[in-house]
Amino acid sequence: MSAKLERLQAGMAIPFGGDRLTHVSAALAERFAVGDKLIVLQESGALLHVPRAAHEVATHAVTNACLAFTTMAGVPAAAITAFFEAFAARLEDDDVWRRVAVANAADVERARAKGASVTRLIVTAAMRADMIAGLRAWRDAGDGRGRVLERVGHEGWSVELTAEPLGVVGFVFEGRPNVFADAAGVLRGGNAVVFRIGSDALGTARVLAAEALAPALRDSGLPAGAATLIDSPAHAAGWALFADSRLSLAVARGSGRAVAQLGEVARQAGTPVSLHGTGGAWLIADRSADAARFEAAVEGSLDRKVCNTLNVCCIVEDRAADLTPVFLRALQAAGERRGRGVKLHALEGARRWLPPAWTSARTRVTRADGAREEALVEVLAPADLAVEWEWEESPEVSLAYVQDLDEAITLFNTWSPRFIASVIAADEAAKAQALDRLDAAFVGDGFTRWVDGQYALNRPELGLSNWQAGRLYARGGVLSGDGVFSVKTRMRQATPTLRR
Repeated sequence: MSAKLERLQAGMAIPFGGDRLTHVSAALAERFAVGDKLIVLQESGALLHVPRAAHEVATHAVTNACLAFTTMAGVPAAAITAFFEAFAARLEDDDVWRRVAVANAADVERARAKGASVTRLIVTAAMRADMIAGLRAWRDAGDGRGRVLERVGHEGWSVELTAEPLGVVGFVFEGRPNVFADAAGVLRGGNAVVFRIGSDALGTARVLAAEALAPALRDSGLPAGAATLIDSPAHAAGWALFADSRLSLAVARGSGRAVAQLGEVARQAGTPVSLHGTGGAWLIADRSADAARFEAAVEGSLDRKVCNTLNVCCIVEDRAADLTPVFLRALQAAGERRGRGVKLHALEGARRWLPPAWTSARTRVTRADGAREEALVEVLAPADLAVEWEWEESPEVSLAYVQDLDEAITLFNTWSPRFIASVIAADEAAKAQALDRLDAAFVGDGFTRWVDGQYALNRPELGLSNWQAGRLYARGGVLSGDGVFSVKTRMRQATPTLRR
């Protein structure tokens, strides 16, 4: 016999993982009400409280998206093309963008008041241009529905594998309003999307939805539920969305811990996930590195803090004497370009290569909660190479010296999120071997900021995936709108009398 969970008691034991127990806190027991839901994560034992209102708003959005997905099967490609152009045109309208900018300024002010990071939250002219360009890239992409991926011919009959719409995509992202347009890319393949944005950017998202997204859906004749914003600031709305087993794919972008938890919720519901949480790129200077190329790569990888920003630099000791000043000059130049100081974390034993003027100096850095004075160089334990520095305006990097490429590769494969690695080496054989052995989703031989779907592949990305939780199955690390599809197998019979 089953019964509805209507209340919780402080200290109540909740089993998870098959053989472990967690307990209800007094605060959770007090908050829980009739109609609420409790998600028990079987991996971590976390108890996620989903109030009734959060559950209902997410469920309603997914229901509408499911209905819209059914309708999308009969929508002509020209209507989807018109949607992307209409969306782009609305963002191009200065009156519309002025209202977006006003809402964004209010979001930024609130975020700063509570000490939250705003590096990804602020909408800029460049961000606007990228959103418009991305939408028009989808406009021009053409209809991917029904395209033949493979054909196998037989005598009297044939089999075709065709790309078909996947379904409803759930998309949760934090304070990056530009991702709002990226999420719409799944409509190109006939899918529907429900997205939730972090509370810091919700005001901006509301205006984008009302002034650009909704009119574009209406004017192109697409069903309103094909792209839906969950208008809720509650984290629980994201949990409720990802716990809905009607999703065909769950995509999460944001901070590592929050993204990992959302992924756990979705996997538990049986939904495939694409997670974009932990970032931070590594750059390795081989003993054969060209100093000028190395300097350009360092400075070019530190223009702003995003997931593909340089986070850890390794220099082979044979070149420490001449490459250290080059590295420090590039780091300083990156800070000066932003009008800010810099911060360096040096692995234990690295201080002998650094000038005393650095190791004894203080620096003024800008944090999410304001500016503060700190030591310019701090000693780093090996395990802390795994830390991704979430800097605001002051470039922040870890530095390690290694005996050779082998040690650098070992450090990367041990401590990095296995995301982005770049090797600066004039020795082509050594570089090729290193790039093969680095267990990373993205590798290169220059600056690290190239890792971006729109920049590298001319396809706006839904997210980038690292290999931190294992290599990806049958797809690359860039998840884009045209990568969201299923495969249908069609048989075409030419000879009516076929028998096995």
